[in-house]
Amino acid sequence: MPTLEALQRSLTQRLAHAGIPSAAQEVRALLMHVLNLDWSGLVLAGGRVLTAAQVQQTEALIARRLTREPLQHLIGAVEWGGIHLKVTPAALIPRPETETLLHLALEALSGRTAPAVLDVGTGSGALALGIKAARPAARVTATDLSAEALALARQNADLLHLEVAFLEADLLRGVPGTFDLIVSNPPYLPEADEAAAEPEVRHDPRQALYSGPDGLTLARQLMRQAAALLNPGGVVLLELDPRNVERLAHELHLSGWHAQIHPDLTGRLRFLEASATPPT
Repeated sequence: MPTLEALQRSLTQRLAHAGIPSAAQEVRALLMHVLNLDWSGLVLAGGRVLTAAQVQQTEALIARRLTREPLQHLIGAVEWGGIHLKVTPAALIPRPETETLLHLALEALSGRTAPAVLDVGTGSGALALGIKAARPAARVTATDLSAEALALARQNADLLHLEVAFLEADLLRGVPGTFDLIVSNPPYLPEADEAAAEPEVRHDPRQALYSGPDGLTLARQLMRQAAALLNPGGVVLLELDPRNVERLAHELHLSGWHAQIHPDLTGRLRFLEASATPPT
């Protein structure tokens, strides 16, 4: 049987030869998962001779990764926004850029003692649970049209011991109550993008990605419904595509909303903040 170091080197070469970005990082993550080691443990165990079962399990995961199944699905979990989330093909894998939306949401809640928050299209529950973890006094509701996604979100809430109300709903239709913050990472890609999508993206639910010719069909519907559910001074925060966020902001200005756009960590305009009254 090979040593851990030898197997790691061999697997990295295989993934790199297949054109998978960050091959070394991905192999480390898979080995840490199989061997139940953290990063430092992996480094210290480089000379360890692996068992046949460990090699077989790792090889099986590598074979799946070579078919471009996402790394997060192979591991079954992701660290995101300071919380540990189970991930499955039932919901969109939480993206690093969406952590900025979480930070914007927490900024919007600053100064509110027990805010009411609605996460629309919660998927794995990432935003709702990230907000609840950071603001325990918040009353958080999370919706999704997919029963499978809601089941995953409930599992994550149970694993994290966080109390969030989950509701199967089509955007805001039938959602009771009013809210200080409505936050959403809705489907925002133009449908034409699907033909050229990366193989990994095809493992995400299609309904979580694409939204009409310009990617804004569902975001427009959500905003038409949002005003009736916002408390005075309430805010809507959306993650959108850098190609269409300015278009929706302009449309909202024309319909009486006050909208501003925030960049992601790479400087691309991506996040839309809208309120029915001017910010103070």
